[in-house]
Amino acid sequence: MWQPQIMLRYALVLCAFFALNVHAAKPNPAAEAKESQAWLRKIQSAAQNLNYSGTFVYQQASQVRTSRIAHIVEGKNEIEKLEVLDGKPREYVRRNDEITYYAPESKTLLVERRIIKDIFPSILTTNPGKLSSYYILRMGQSERVAGYATKAIVLKPKDRFRYGYKLWAERSTGLLLRVQTTNEKGDVLEQIAFTQLAIGDVPDSKLAPSVSDTRGWRVENTVMTQISKSNWKVKALPPGFKKVREMKRLLTNSSGSDAKGSKSAASSLSRREVSQMVFSDGLATVSVFAETAGANRTEGAMHQGAMNILSKRQGSFWLTIVGEVPSATIRQIANSIEFKPDK
Repeated sequence: MWQPQIMLRYALVLCAFFALNVHAAKPNPAAEAKESQAWLRKIQSAAQNLNYSGTFVYQQASQVRTSRIAHIVEGKNEIEKLEVLDGKPREYVRRNDEITYYAPESKTLLVERRIIKDIFPSILTTNPGKLSSYYILRMGQSERVAGYATKAIVLKPKDRFRYGYKLWAERSTGLLLRVQTTNEKGDVLEQIAFTQLAIGDVPDSKLAPSVSDTRGWRVENTVMTQISKSNWKVKALPPGFKKVREMKRLLTNSSGSDAKGSKSAASSLSRREVSQMVFSDGLATVSVFAETAGANRTEGAMHQGAMNILSKRQGSFWLTIVGEVPSATIRQIANSIEFKPDK
């Protein structure tokens, strides 16, 4: 009868002992920030230099999407295939910065250049040391993800212009296994996480397009022109955000329908020019799209999960500002952007 009481007392003593030790071990913010930066550099390198394949899930509010990824490095070449497993079949194959999108339902191939390296698990676009100016960096509570032991890093924003992040990296390689985006209350707005992962050799078959015969498919090459001198200026960018890329895109539209709204056999292709500006603080990214204003558009704002979108007419242009940032960031950019025509 007495043995359970002794065991209970022993357990309580152990709990008290560990509680005292946890209380005594006060965190060192400077040391944690330094360790966090080292892990962020490891995460940045691992996503680009490792061979891996697996399945990950993207959760945003009530939406859940599953994707499969395979990534290899052959000499100086980086090759990646991403398949969206839910909804309409879609996949892309990337070789360095050239991306080919496959859309089997419409029998379309879209070829374009990668704009910014911010696709999971490669989400960092700057020197991690610069992030400490706008985020408080610390180590978080580690746990297993997809069967792997991890190290956790927490990035808490210093202002209202960016979200917080929690990252879990595989302990030995640094490959990012899970990322959560959180609001000012700490609520999770969205997350991406591997559910199955293999690090190491990747068979060539996992990188081959699912569609082997694309004869008869429509091929669209997105024409991009880098802009060195811009007519668009954002007078009051949120702190930490810088323009990292600006280009003009020549996009293809499919047009031609009968009076009942169905597609006619004589549907034609038209092209329109869109300017795109990309702003980033090294982790969060905002894109501004500008094109000649159309007649059938409505101004407004919307958000879903971490994504905020604002559309507005400005003079003879239509602007769309979109990014996984708080609405305050989108509004500040929208309210301070202006067009200065060439003299």
